[in-house]
Amino acid sequence: MKLEGISLRQLRCLRAVADSGSLTGAASLLGLTVPAIHSQLRGLEDLAGCALMVRADHGAFRPTAEGVALLLAESQIATALARAGREIGALQQGHVGNVVLGVVSTGKYFAPGLVARLLRLLPQIEVTLRIGNRDAVLAALAGDDLDLAIMGRPPREPAVIADPIGPHPHIIIAAPDHPLAKADPVMPGDLLAQTFLSREEGSGTRILMTRFLDRIGEGATWRAVEMGTNETIKQAVIAGLGIALISQHTVTEELRSGRLIALRGIGLPIQRSWYLLRRADRQMSPATARIRDETLAMRGAFLPQL
Repeated sequence: MKLEGISLRQLRCLRAVADSGSLTGAASLLGLTVPAIHSQLRGLEDLAGCALMVRADHGAFRPTAEGVALLLAESQIATALARAGREIGALQQGHVGNVVLGVVSTGKYFAPGLVARLLRLLPQIEVTLRIGNRDAVLAALAGDDLDLAIMGRPPREPAVIADPIGPHPHIIIAAPDHPLAKADPVMPGDLLAQTFLSREEGSGTRILMTRFLDRIGEGATWRAVEMGTNETIKQAVIAGLGIALISQHTVTEELRSGRLIALRGIGLPIQRSWYLLRRADRQMSPATARIRDETLAMRGAFLPQL
């Protein structure tokens, strides 16, 4: 049997003859001529190397044992194609799919909650969460490893479309017993005299801290000690090793419990926004578009609140 030569058209003709019992009936079902049905059936039998239909005593066509085997295969193929059609339709409408979301490290305090909300809203779309510093997220976005990204400041490269998704305030934190804790406001000179605990190079928070201190210091020097994670910075500030400029969303619980306080100063908090990014030169998949739309519709409701 030459399986590679069998066509769906031939199998449909076989099914129509079996269902109707005649070539005329099959032609009516498929909108073809009787000769066309006969030609398709004959070609299929040639490939099978045997008869697939025989006339019964009453004159109607009935399948042979070999014909029954092919009809079973036709039924399974039809079922599989129908399922594929439904899946393709769902993919095209964004009901199913996989979306990779990159989030800068500062966003790890709300990103799991955002993904959980999205999965409840769109359970058939798989959202893969990847967290890294700003440089790592941008490299992944540039390398087509991400469909969407969340960060605080849109980059120049790669070219992106950035939609604001909610406020992103930055504050300077200190231990409750720090000498500047009760100052209102803290003066720039007093801030510059402190040791700042800072994230690594490539961190968006580090970039913001540098710009803020350079601005208020007007060229004056300041001291910073680099630490690898926000958690390390928080614990170091609580221990009295220094102060830190940090996203308010990373210290919500510590501020509520009183383990940390936010210093009051001119220009504080620094008001920024979170942005949802996608490549400007890439077409979104339907699933990515749905995740984007649902995230924007939340209007920052997933962000930590004091």
